Amino acid sequence: MTALRGAQKSAKGVSLYSRYVNRPAGRILAAGAYRVGLTPNQVTLVSAAFTFAGIAAVALVRPSWPLALAVYAALVVGFAFDSADGQLARLTGKGGPAGEWLDHVVDCAKMVALHTAVLIAFYRFFELPGDGWLLLPLGFQLAAVVTFCGGLLTEQLKRGRPTGNTPAAPPSRLRAIALLPVDYGVFCLVFLTLGAPGVFRVAYAALAVVHALFLVAFLAKWFRELSALPRLPA
Repeated sequence: MTALRGAQKSAKGVSLYSRYVNRPAGRILAAGAYRVGLTPNQVTLVSAAFTFAGIAAVALVRPSWPLALAVYAALVVGFAFDSADGQLARLTGKGGPAGEWLDHVVDCAKMVALHTAVLIAFYRFFELPGDGWLLLPLGFQLAAVVTFCGGLLTEQLKRGRPTGNTPAAPPSRLRAIALLPVDYGVFCLVFLTLGAPGVFRVAYAALAVVHALFLVAFLAKWFRELSALPRLPA
């Protein structure tokens, strides 16, 4: 566990949930995976198994309180294993481009699939005020995917470019609090309300609006940061 504590990513740009809940949970799971001899890629697949089981349940099972608890547990455990694979890779030195690729592909797939599952559940099980509500998961899905891909692309474009000698600022607790509404772990909490479909619909819609607003802010920030970077020599 001591070695795993040294295998953590920077806390910069991470919400309080990921910093104090998901990463510590992932550290415990990574330690267990290490003891039983799992590879980082196998841990990624375990994460996918939990996550997609929960997603399938959203689409296929009529909403109820038992379903709400089961879906939330599956998504949260899957998210913790998603943190564990990277920690295990840094601990063992067995990470690489293929493992990072697999991790990102699974992350992207779960975002698309989860909102698609909500759309299917809306259509099959919910008494919606109007058909326009079926567009909500599509809009939420768009905001989530563009945020994910935009963040990854920004990170990749910054690599190899000089950023000056300004020392890195310490992680901001205020920023960590502000990022809570767009943390995947906090999003999972919405599924605890599946036993009350009306409450779920309102909570899901509220988070969709928040994600859309954050997307606008993120896009402006990333474009500004990339515009300030010097061009690479030809």
